[in-house]
Amino acid sequence: MKFVLFVEGYTEEKIIASFLKRWLDPRLQQRVGIQVVRFDGWAEMVDDLPVKAPMYLHGPSADKIIAVIALLDLYGPTIYPDHLTPAKERMGWAVGELQSRVSEERFRMFFAVHDVEAWLLSDPDLFPSSVARALPGKVQQPESVNFDEPPAELLDRLYREKQKKHYKKVIDGSALFKKLDPDRAYEKCPIFRQMMEEMLTLAKGVGL
Repeated sequence: MKFVLFVEGYTEEKIIASFLKRWLDPRLQQRVGIQVVRFDGWAEMVDDLPVKAPMYLHGPSADKIIAVIALLDLYGPTIYPDHLTPAKERMGWAVGELQSRVSEERFRMFFAVHDVEAWLLSDPDLFPSSVARALPGKVQQPESVNFDEPPAELLDRLYREKQKKHYKKVIDGSALFKKLDPDRAYEKCPIFRQMMEEMLTLAKGVGL
């Protein structure tokens, strides 16, 4: 049995499935599969969700699929109504809106707040010491690093200032995610924790 995981870019395609499995598998009786489907950015995913999710959920392998999980960064999409500015309000609206567009019982919409690099901030020791020392105090609550300078942009600025190079999502992000203990992200990131608990419940619900 497997999840089908929709992601919006190359970094997520490379590393997110194995990262999620490192948290899920020890808590299940059998290992869970995660099939990654990459979209070319958030706009393509949003447009294609109502077609692509049912395609998997009602296709030839439907009986092997636990659920289709879509994961987007909260930072980036421009789908939110103008009057919604707090992260919690934007996420609540977007989850409801996109799940209603798909309208499938086995579809779940999740967001990384404000992007997946927030999960990396749960363990400052992962970073070069000069970068780790420069991290602001708000990284004690990684998902509070907000729309003004979301985690990936914060890291890029600090890498440029302290390491004289850009933070590269595909290269640096992939290496860091391989080192990150998912339990640290689970402990520090409540929205990530909700996603993992929902995936765990779904997997257990089919006997894994």
